[in-house]
Amino acid sequence: MTSKKRYERPVVTKHYSGFMNKIGTSSFSKPMKEIDGVQVTELVEKFGSPLFIISERRIRQNQRNAYRIFKTRYPKVQFAWSYKTNYLNAVCSVFHQENSWAEVVSEFEYDKARALGIKGDNIIFNGPDKNKSALIKAIKEKSKIHIDHFDELYDIIEICDSENLRAKVAIRVNMDVGVYPKWDRFGFNYENGEAWQAIKRIVSNKNLELIGLHTHIGTYMMSTEAYRIAASKLASLARSIKEQFEIIIEYIDLGGGFASHNTLLGQYLPAEETIPSIDQFADAISSGLFELNFRQDELPFLILETGRALVDDTGYLVSTVLANKRLSDGKKALIIDAGVNILFTGFWYKHKITPAQDCGLHTEEAAIFGPLCMNIDVVRESITLPLLKKGDRVVIEYVGAYDMTQWMQFITLRPNVVMIMEDGSVELIRQAETLEYITQRELIPEKLKSKS
Repeated sequence: MTSKKRYERPVVTKHYSGFMNKIGTSSFSKPMKEIDGVQVTELVEKFGSPLFIISERRIRQNQRNAYRIFKTRYPKVQFAWSYKTNYLNAVCSVFHQENSWAEVVSEFEYDKARALGIKGDNIIFNGPDKNKSALIKAIKEKSKIHIDHFDELYDIIEICDSENLRAKVAIRVNMDVGVYPKWDRFGFNYENGEAWQAIKRIVSNKNLELIGLHTHIGTYMMSTEAYRIAASKLASLARSIKEQFEIIIEYIDLGGGFASHNTLLGQYLPAEETIPSIDQFADAISSGLFELNFRQDELPFLILETGRALVDDTGYLVSTVLANKRLSDGKKALIIDAGVNILFTGFWYKHKITPAQDCGLHTEEAAIFGPLCMNIDVVRESITLPLLKKGDRVVIEYVGAYDMTQWMQFITLRPNVVMIMEDGSVELIRQAETLEYITQRELIPEKLKSKS
């Protein structure tokens, strides 16, 4: 017995004469029925919708590829996984197994790294907010503390004096690299001499050991030349430190910020056609570092805190169509069960969204909204998709970076997160929230409790 054919309502499609547009004739791609060989429908049936999916295989490939690219250009390279990008324990653990240190920007993230077994001397402690208890902990555990401002420097000096400790420190440097607006709210400025003043105060203190220089010039950077300039300026500082204080620093940290293949809102061409490759970033950084003119045995380590570019394409979000609607202007709208509370990056990315099942041949421009009772819950303002019905699934790609750290419990609960392992098995790595979980920290005063 043959199955009943799926009904598609009649549609009128406009045809335009003239030249083809720059993008091509169609923006619709084939359905994504599986991820790493696992059927999407099976994942949803077992773990629910919406559902975040992480690929272990892709994480390992990305990290190994990045190491290979940089080590063919500079002899001493060390990656430090950026916890703020995605601090799920399973994700961090894969990066650590691939020889990545931990880069943290809060005491919470520091404690998370230590709980995962990362030694203090393999933790880079960044950020402007390091309270005294966190600093004492980091100093005692030999962490690499990147000083952000003079008040933090004075706190470290005071702690070392009172606790009879010696701290391993670096300074964060901000600078003009030709990209505007400048990121000058973090660290000490290069051009006005503030960074050099900080260096002099550090090397003059017997309880402080200057071991590195650090900069992070921005996020979603699309200029390789900016990294060459940053590397060149840090190399100049390192030469001056060697010449004036006879100190050879252990490392130069170029931070992160490499763009992923997510396309920004307002960006005409897709990201894969416009952003530099990791090879190009590596070429620029290594050319700047070779201005050190140090002997081979004196070359500092190059540390990279790459997050977004290594994890964005490892994450997927599967969502279910809740309804079809027509807006007042006649435009089609889809409502799905994943909103901006769990897809925070939807505010600045045009995420690739693909059906997870076979669909008809007709396509139509549509808006995609989440389930939140808020007008800002817009997943995509406009996208061309085939006709989808209630209950169909869609796969949202490139959600591995920041969505699982910046998400929030708002109106709906945060969903399950699974990891597809290299061997094809599927592991639950974060359980979906429940009402009990959400309310367990709440307290009701006695006078407000119901008497009925």
